[in-house]
Amino acid sequence: MRPNSDAPIGIFDSGIGGLTVAYAIKMLMPNERMIYYGDTAHLPYGDKSEATIQACSVKIADFLLGKGCKVIVIACNSASSAAYELLKEFSRKKARIINVIDPMVNYVREHYSTGVVGLIGTKRTIASNVYVEKIRNSGNRIAVNSLATPLLVPLIEEGFFDDKISREIIENYLQSPLLENLNALILGCTHYPLIKEQISDFYEGKVMVLDSSRVVAQSLKGYLTAEQLLGDHHQPQHEFYVSDYTDSFEASTKIFFKEQVSLQKMALFD
Repeated sequence: MRPNSDAPIGIFDSGIGGLTVAYAIKMLMPNERMIYYGDTAHLPYGDKSEATIQACSVKIADFLLGKGCKVIVIACNSASSAAYELLKEFSRKKARIINVIDPMVNYVREHYSTGVVGLIGTKRTIASNVYVEKIRNSGNRIAVNSLATPLLVPLIEEGFFDDKISREIIENYLQSPLLENLNALILGCTHYPLIKEQISDFYEGKVMVLDSSRVVAQSLKGYLTAEQLLGDHHQPQHEFYVSDYTDSFEASTKIFFKEQVSLQKMALFD
């Protein structure tokens, strides 16, 4: 059955970092209604097994499909690499599944034909080699140098992303020989847009820093426009759910979504 344009956009992540994607969608398509689910009980996905990530992703997708979402955005690189193909099959055409990897790969393919592109992300995203393989198969002569940066997510989650501590850790990672002489750097985690400015400063503006949240929002708008599914809500009412609630999670939403939101606890797991 064809989705309704008035139906909401579903978005999920292992925590609240995916709110950077939700914010980019809100800025680009202010008339869309969103339902967000953060699996805060199991964060981070970056150090979980593929089977665990898949099991969690299916339960969350089932919840969002039950909410009538017209599209589901996997706002998590780890879940995108581990569960995207499974969720496409699971949704059975009830909703389009969009991950955060393919739109970025397409962007790189369209804007770079040669050179070196860097990639930073969680251990699972880097170990999956998914960006390297997809970009290599794009037909362009682009080299991809990837580096796992596991300290950045907890750093950002704790609010340390614009001070001396964060600068030292960010610079320590970026000084790796793997990230020298780049044409562009992919931020392979939805938390990382919050440190985009510090990364740009490190490279003194000489390296294009690619923000996946904006690229995904643009890709989503292109799909909704082509399928005539753009919403037209005058003042859309968004819903935000988490699998485990703490006051610190709710307080942190302002960091990622630029405004504080009310989180509802919705436990989907036994």
